[in-house]
Amino acid sequence: MIEADLLLTNAEVVTLDGPNARSVAILGDRIVALEDVPAREVVDLGGAVVVPGFHDAHNHMAWFGLTLSEVDLRVADLDELYRAVGEKARTVEPGEWVVGAGYDQNKIGGHPTRAELDRVAPGRKVWLKHTSGHMCVVNTPVLEALGITKGPVEVVGGVVDTETGLLQEQAQQLVNSLVLPYPVATLVDAIDLAGRQYLAEGITSCTEAGIGGGWIGKSPVEVAAYQAARDQGRLHVRVELMVAVDALRSLSAHADDGLSLGLDLGIRSGFGDDWLRIGPVKVFSDGSLIGHTSAMCQDFADTPGERGYLQGDAAELAATIVEAHRSGWRVATHAIGDAAIDLVLDAYESAARDFPRAGTRHRIEHFGVARADQVARAVALGVVPVPQGRFVNEIGDGMIRALGPERVKWAYRQRSLLDAGLVVPGSSDRPVVRGAPLLGMHDMVNQVTSSGASFNPDEAINGLEALRAFTYGSAYASCQEAVKGTITPGKLADLVVLSDNPATVDPGRIKDIAVLRTMVGGVFR
Repeated sequence: MIEADLLLTNAEVVTLDGPNARSVAILGDRIVALEDVPAREVVDLGGAVVVPGFHDAHNHMAWFGLTLSEVDLRVADLDELYRAVGEKARTVEPGEWVVGAGYDQNKIGGHPTRAELDRVAPGRKVWLKHTSGHMCVVNTPVLEALGITKGPVEVVGGVVDTETGLLQEQAQQLVNSLVLPYPVATLVDAIDLAGRQYLAEGITSCTEAGIGGGWIGKSPVEVAAYQAARDQGRLHVRVELMVAVDALRSLSAHADDGLSLGLDLGIRSGFGDDWLRIGPVKVFSDGSLIGHTSAMCQDFADTPGERGYLQGDAAELAATIVEAHRSGWRVATHAIGDAAIDLVLDAYESAARDFPRAGTRHRIEHFGVARADQVARAVALGVVPVPQGRFVNEIGDGMIRALGPERVKWAYRQRSLLDAGLVVPGSSDRPVVRGAPLLGMHDMVNQVTSSGASFNPDEAINGLEALRAFTYGSAYASCQEAVKGTITPGKLADLVVLSDNPATVDPGRIKDIAVLRTMVGGVFR
């Protein structure tokens, strides 16, 4: 009989791969049995619940870590925001930066303005990031540094309002030009801080949704930061890295290879190991729903005449997606509005027709406002939608206003995706919202906004389905379901010990479940 390194016993083990068990035996970094076997160490869990480690399928790890040292703008109103910015400004020297993150104009009464930021932070450069990440507000010293203090500024895929200081979408790269790249050491610190928070919340794996370029990346050598974090013992969870399409370039491979777009040496999706690997290429097709920059087929309900916009020429976006597919990449395209989703589905269909390849599992990040026909097309094309149930609570009220009562029924679908036969991952898009997976599961089940309004009750799922989304579903979205996502002999020993079972607890109490311990690779962290 096998002797394990560790036996966890006297537990409710939710395997998600068959009947529940009462024990888990671990050898090295793998699960070897779901019964009591001889082990060098035995841990009695006193009846606690054991589930597979949580996997956040779409988050921004380094960005989140950086926000932990920035001014927290999740405040009640504009007055409180200006007070927080003013207090921070008094701690930095003239000419230095005041950086804040997390404001939502829907909650505080509007966007902050250039003039007020000049007043509360005289002589300082102020850069305030919207909670969506798709826009920001800067003050006069920043605009002066950019040389754009007056008049309209043309930016492909973005908008600059010099009067208010609001920069949308690709226009944010103007500010990035003043502050990026961050040093690798700074990014390692951010990765370390984020990872510690993730472990406390039961996260053992995550997908970093955009590095190395565009407005989302923090450095052109961002992979080096994750490698350095790992070398220093500061990469606390397993990470899959999406590479921003801006970081790819034309390759001079042999014509027969079909490798026209990629990273040097032909590195592409799948390169790496169980701790750190390259995932899909990340493409942005549109923007934010609550920021009214997502590309819609109809006007926003609260701003007639506005339908958002694409972040580039439609034909060029489609061609880029097809070329990335042809070059062997899995593709993860950000698409929130239904017009953007149409474009992406068309591109995926063209890619599959012109360059057939088995098992691609291309993704649509957010799949935010999806019509029934688009759900059917996703099924037919084998596309993985990656919605964020967590949005329901924190930004749901703004989404209801933007869409109106009829179209909100299309928003951030879950039930209809499952019923259609799709696998639904669990994700947060952190730091857009607070990212604890148990909060996400709670919102996927309860469908209630922060104001107490019902969001989309027809799309509610049950606790077991929500748990499966944040475990097996997210592993599937990363093509990693063979090694994680369920508690199965042979899979990685990535586990979470909880105070209660999300699958059976009262739905209103899922968010109150405590994470007692988190294990990655057979080691409690």
